[in-house]
Amino acid sequence: MQVEKIYKDANALLEGHFLLSSGKHSRYYLQSAKVLEDPKVAEQLAVELAKMINASHLEIDTICSPALGGVLAGYELARALGKRFIFAERVNGEMTIRRGFEVKKGEKILVCEDIITTGGSALEAARIAETMGGVIVGFAALANRGFCKRVGSDLVGKPTCKLPNDAPFFALADFEFDIYEPSECPLCKEGSVAIKPGSRGN
Repeated sequence: MQVEKIYKDANALLEGHFLLSSGKHSRYYLQSAKVLEDPKVAEQLAVELAKMINASHLEIDTICSPALGGVLAGYELARALGKRFIFAERVNGEMTIRRGFEVKKGEKILVCEDIITTGGSALEAARIAETMGGVIVGFAALANRGFCKRVGSDLVGKPTCKLPNDAPFFALADFEFDIYEPSECPLCKEGSVAIKPGSRGN
């Protein structure tokens, strides 16, 4: 599957000068919402991701996604796998699982995002599910920003990856972009001003 082409065709691989949620700058930005607005494409991506997961013979009871970005990807993956879906969300800055969702003791949970950069939000969702009795069996995303080692890729994970080493991470493709500290950003030095895209900005 040509995941990069799908993102480009959906105008979801943006080029410019972006302020990331980490505070760092980049010339490129992935906006999965533009890909997932087409239900047929969302289904196609989720089915491909489900094939990878099924090939690993991982036992899964439930898919859990951190809101907001991971909800559509997680729901479609749950549908492709035939599993239950729940989501975690921030309340006053803290990740929580509410809305009547329950997690049984020993329930095997796969945490799914649309894009995983360092995996911080996915890890927060995983920890909340664990406090409710769940067992985290793995992580998944449509796209991997290249910080974490995924199943089937030769890419070496970076020290900034927050995902645990003892749980598999599945993703359809790696997207490696240069990321800069604001003080070292060549785009800033050219006089450009970074904009903040995505769910945490505009």
